[in-house]
Amino acid sequence: MGLSKTWLCHASLLLGSLLSSLNVVRADNPLVQTLYTADPAPIVYNNTVYMFTGHDEDGSTTYNMKDWRLYSSSDMANWRDHGSPMGLTTFSWAGANAWAGQVVQRNGKFYYYVPITRRGGSMSIGVGVSDNIEGPYRDALGKPLLENGQIDPTVWIDTDGQAYLYWGNPDLWYVKLNADMISYSGSIQKVQLTTAGFGQRNGNAQRPTTFEEGPWLYKRNSLYYMIYAANCCSEDIRYSTGTSATGPWTYRGLIMATSGKSFTNHPAIIDYKENTYFFYHNGALPGGSGYQRSVAVERFVYNSDGTIPTLTMSTNGPPQLGTFNPYVRQEAETMAFSSGLKTEVCSEGGINVGFINNGDYIKVKGVAFGSTSPKTFTARVSSAANGGKIEVRLGSTSGTLVGTCTVAATGGWQTWTTVTCPISGATGTQDLFFRFTGSGSDNLFNFNWWQFST
Repeated sequence: MGLSKTWLCHASLLLGSLLSSLNVVRADNPLVQTLYTADPAPIVYNNTVYMFTGHDEDGSTTYNMKDWRLYSSSDMANWRDHGSPMGLTTFSWAGANAWAGQVVQRNGKFYYYVPITRRGGSMSIGVGVSDNIEGPYRDALGKPLLENGQIDPTVWIDTDGQAYLYWGNPDLWYVKLNADMISYSGSIQKVQLTTAGFGQRNGNAQRPTTFEEGPWLYKRNSLYYMIYAANCCSEDIRYSTGTSATGPWTYRGLIMATSGKSFTNHPAIIDYKENTYFFYHNGALPGGSGYQRSVAVERFVYNSDGTIPTLTMSTNGPPQLGTFNPYVRQEAETMAFSSGLKTEVCSEGGINVGFINNGDYIKVKGVAFGSTSPKTFTARVSSAANGGKIEVRLGSTSGTLVGTCTVAATGGWQTWTTVTCPISGATGTQDLFFRFTGSGSDNLFNFNWWQFST
């Protein structure tokens, strides 16, 4: 914890108290509560969903975005925070605006296409590359891949191996990427935005179709889908379909109507474990707005003719797939919901939970203890303050107390120790809550990982 520790602590306290007053303990949307996220870009890899997002800085009153963030889940309920795999500092030519991007895998590497305002220039599309999906990503070119002042790249590799990059606001553009994924063939193509292809917008002669920004291209069976943020402002989500990756496009209608506190939106659709998921963002967290957004997700089923049903924003989110195993080491930054706390880079590697104050909590959904209760709970913790307690509860923050672990001062925020406490009465499959308590108004301790044992 650095010089901004006190400010972040106060912000966390405010967020926690607001969440408690709104009684959203059981809500699982938005997916991330430790900071503001936007522009979701999920990808399925190694039987896991990796969700790349933008990051709205706390207190933003404009699009103040400096890095991208990464989260993963294998059950669509509990999401692990992987920190920031890439930021503006990755690109020596970047001036500002770490906006909506997307990752694709090819040739054993991962390519991250992002819009960035070039220093001394206009909005450009850059490419990060990594050998590991979790990053870190490095600048693949040392310069923009292309620059025409427009935003929001989406990338799709077709079944014949041809890769396409679309992007745009106010227009819609595409190029055919070469197999190296960092160059393209032919010239940049501008899509003709017709009302037959993208629907009619009322009251805007300069933009007669509904297309606004945030395209997301994918293929299902033999049909290509182009979903996008539509109209403005506030935006809704609409889509078109085509018989090829370059159209011609036929307008299909509304997916999600304008709702929530954000006047922008950004869609994504993936299939995972025989389910289909629609990702978007809103302003549902306390303090949320069009500049402090949060990513959420809904499960849906296509209509029999391949059309997408109209969806609504929810606070519940999709059902959990399977259960969560408490008998292996689990990272503390893996959670279904939380209140009041933040995450940070850990000296032992990865990420830890920090900025914990009295009354903050973590919810882990669908934890399968089995028919026999574990005997102990072990946690990796640190504290440069007086420490505190971890209450282990079932069902809610005021649910059955099955154990309490005491955390003493360790001499530093990154000076780690392991504590163990007895557990009794934790059986079945339960939502697990870690409720943190302690005296004082400042941070109590940090939390790195945990594990139950029989």
